[in-house]
Amino acid sequence: MVWTYTITDVLNMWQQQGVFAYALPFLLIFAVIFGILSKTKLLGENKGVQATIALAMGLLALQFDIVTNFYATIFPYAGVGVAILLVALIFMGVVSDKIPWANKAFFWIGAIIAGAVVLLSFQRTAWFGGNFWLAESWPAIIAGIILVGLIAFIVYGGDKSG
Repeated sequence: MVWTYTITDVLNMWQQQGVFAYALPFLLIFAVIFGILSKTKLLGENKGVQATIALAMGLLALQFDIVTNFYATIFPYAGVGVAILLVALIFMGVVSDKIPWANKAFFWIGAIIAGAVVLLSFQRTAWFGGNFWLAESWPAIIAGIILVGLIAFIVYGGDKSG
Protein backbone atom coordinates (compact mmCIF):
# COMPACT_ATOMS: atom_id res chain seq x y z
CA MET A 1 0.00 0.00 0.00
CA VAL A 2 1.38 3.37 -1.02
CA TRP A 3 0.90 6.31 1.29
CA THR A 4 0.52 9.55 -0.57
CA TYR A 5 0.21 12.86 1.17
CA THR A 6 -0.27 16.21 -0.40
CA ILE A 7 0.85 19.47 1.14
CA THR A 8 -2.81 20.14 1.88
CA ASP A 9 -3.04 16.88 3.85
CA VAL A 10 0.03 17.74 5.89
CA LEU A 11 -1.18 21.28 6.61
CA ASN A 12 -4.62 19.98 7.60
CA MET A 13 -3.01 17.48 9.98
CA TRP A 14 -0.90 20.24 11.52
CA GLN A 15 -4.01 22.37 11.90
CA GLN A 16 -5.86 19.52 13.64
CA GLN A 17 -2.92 18.97 15.98
CA GLY A 18 -2.79 22.65 16.99
CA VAL A 19 0.46 23.60 15.30
CA PHE A 20 -1.01 26.83 13.89
CA ALA A 21 -3.18 27.65 16.90
CA TYR A 22 -0.65 27.00 19.66
CA ALA A 23 2.85 25.91 18.62
CA LEU A 24 3.62 28.67 16.12
CA PRO A 25 2.11 31.52 18.18
CA PHE A 26 4.05 30.25 21.21
CA LEU A 27 7.30 30.12 19.23
CA LEU A 28 6.72 33.61 17.86
CA ILE A 29 5.96 35.13 21.27
CA PHE A 30 8.85 33.25 22.91
CA ALA A 31 11.35 34.31 20.23
CA VAL A 32 10.33 37.97 20.29
CA ILE A 33 10.40 38.24 24.09
CA PHE A 34 13.66 36.30 24.36
CA GLY A 35 15.20 38.45 21.63
CA ILE A 36 14.13 41.67 23.33
CA LEU A 37 15.43 40.52 26.72
CA SER A 38 18.71 39.36 25.17
CA LYS A 39 19.26 42.52 23.16
CA THR A 40 18.35 45.01 25.86
CA LYS A 41 20.00 43.06 28.72
CA LEU A 42 17.20 44.46 30.87
CA LEU A 43 17.44 41.60 33.36
CA GLY A 44 21.16 40.91 32.96
CA GLU A 45 22.91 38.50 30.66
CA ASN A 46 21.69 35.23 32.17
CA LYS A 47 20.12 33.34 29.26
CA GLY A 48 18.36 30.97 31.68
CA VAL A 49 16.43 33.81 33.29
CA GLN A 50 15.61 35.29 29.89
CA ALA A 51 14.43 31.93 28.56
CA THR A 52 12.31 31.27 31.66
CA ILE A 53 10.58 34.64 31.40
CA ALA A 54 10.02 34.21 27.65
CA LEU A 55 8.70 30.68 28.21
CA ALA A 56 6.31 31.82 30.93
CA MET A 57 5.02 34.76 28.89
CA GLY A 58 4.61 32.61 25.79
CA LEU A 59 2.60 30.00 27.67
CA LEU A 60 0.55 32.57 29.60
CA ALA A 61 -0.33 34.36 26.36
CA LEU A 62 -1.90 31.16 25.05
CA GLN A 63 -3.87 30.45 28.23
CA PHE A 64 -7.04 31.73 26.59
CA ASP A 65 -7.86 31.76 22.88
CA ILE A 66 -7.51 35.53 22.48
CA VAL A 67 -4.01 35.37 20.98
CA THR A 68 -4.81 32.38 18.81
CA ASN A 69 -7.94 33.96 17.42
CA PHE A 70 -6.17 37.26 16.78
CA TYR A 71 -3.24 35.56 15.03
CA ALA A 72 -5.66 33.49 12.96
CA THR A 73 -7.25 36.76 11.86
CA ILE A 74 -4.35 39.15 11.37
CA PHE A 75 -1.87 36.95 9.51
CA PRO A 76 -4.16 36.09 6.55
CA TYR A 77 -4.93 39.81 6.16
CA ALA A 78 -1.21 40.56 6.46
CA GLY A 79 -0.50 38.02 3.71
CA VAL A 80 -2.96 39.78 1.41
CA GLY A 81 -1.36 43.12 2.34
CA VAL A 82 2.10 41.81 1.46
CA ALA A 83 0.79 40.59 -1.89
CA ILE A 84 -0.65 44.04 -2.61
CA LEU A 85 2.67 45.64 -1.63
CA LEU A 86 4.50 43.27 -3.95
CA VAL A 87 2.32 44.28 -6.89
CA ALA A 88 2.76 47.96 -5.99
CA LEU A 89 6.53 47.44 -5.78
CA ILE A 90 6.57 45.88 -9.24
CA PHE A 91 4.56 48.76 -10.71
CA MET A 92 6.69 51.36 -8.94
CA GLY A 93 9.84 49.68 -10.24
CA VAL A 94 8.66 50.52 -13.72
CA VAL A 95 8.27 54.24 -13.02
CA SER A 96 10.48 54.93 -9.98
CA ASP A 97 13.32 56.46 -11.98
CA LYS A 98 10.87 58.79 -13.78
CA ILE A 99 8.88 59.88 -10.71
CA PRO A 100 10.96 61.30 -7.86
CA TRP A 101 8.32 60.79 -5.16
CA ALA A 102 7.61 57.12 -5.98
CA ASN A 103 9.57 55.80 -2.98
CA LYS A 104 7.56 58.00 -0.60
CA ALA A 105 4.35 56.86 -2.27
CA PHE A 106 5.36 53.24 -1.69
CA PHE A 107 5.82 54.00 2.02
CA TRP A 108 2.35 55.54 2.25
CA ILE A 109 0.80 52.62 0.36
CA GLY A 110 2.39 50.31 2.92
CA ALA A 111 1.17 52.45 5.81
CA ILE A 112 -2.40 52.45 4.48
CA ILE A 113 -2.31 48.68 3.97
CA ALA A 114 -0.93 48.17 7.49
CA GLY A 115 -3.70 50.34 8.90
CA ALA A 116 -6.33 48.41 6.95
CA VAL A 117 -4.92 45.09 8.17
CA VAL A 118 -5.09 46.22 11.79
CA LEU A 119 -8.58 47.73 11.44
CA LEU A 120 -9.96 44.65 9.70
CA SER A 121 -8.40 42.38 12.30
CA PHE A 122 -9.89 44.40 15.14
CA GLN A 123 -13.27 44.34 13.43
CA ARG A 124 -13.16 40.61 12.80
CA THR A 125 -12.19 39.73 16.38
CA ALA A 126 -14.88 42.07 17.77
CA TRP A 127 -12.33 44.25 19.54
CA PHE A 128 -13.54 47.72 20.38
CA GLY A 129 -17.12 46.81 19.54
CA GLY A 130 -16.75 44.63 16.47
CA ASN A 131 -18.33 46.47 13.55
CA PHE A 132 -17.56 49.80 15.24
CA TRP A 133 -14.47 50.33 13.12
CA LEU A 134 -16.08 49.87 9.75
CA ALA A 135 -19.76 50.62 10.12
CA GLU A 136 -20.33 53.69 12.27
CA SER A 137 -16.90 55.31 12.32
CA TRP A 138 -16.17 56.17 8.69
CA PRO A 139 -16.58 59.91 9.34
CA ALA A 140 -14.18 59.73 12.30
CA ILE A 141 -11.66 57.67 10.34
CA ILE A 142 -11.79 60.06 7.37
CA ALA A 143 -11.47 63.06 9.71
CA GLY A 144 -8.45 61.43 11.34
CA ILE A 145 -6.81 60.81 7.97
CA ILE A 146 -7.43 64.42 6.93
CA LEU A 147 -6.03 65.64 10.25
CA VAL A 148 -2.87 63.53 9.88
CA GLY A 149 -2.51 64.78 6.29
CA LEU A 150 -2.83 68.40 7.40
CA ILE A 151 -0.26 67.91 10.15
CA ALA A 152 2.12 66.26 7.69
CA PHE A 153 1.61 69.15 5.25
CA ILE A 154 2.26 71.72 7.96
CA VAL A 155 5.37 69.95 9.21
CA TYR A 156 6.92 68.83 5.90
CA GLY A 157 5.37 71.03 3.24
CA GLY A 158 5.05 74.66 2.47
CA ASP A 159 7.64 77.39 2.91
CA LYS A 160 10.94 76.21 4.41
CA SER A 161 12.02 79.65 5.63
CA GLY A 162 11.64 80.74 9.22
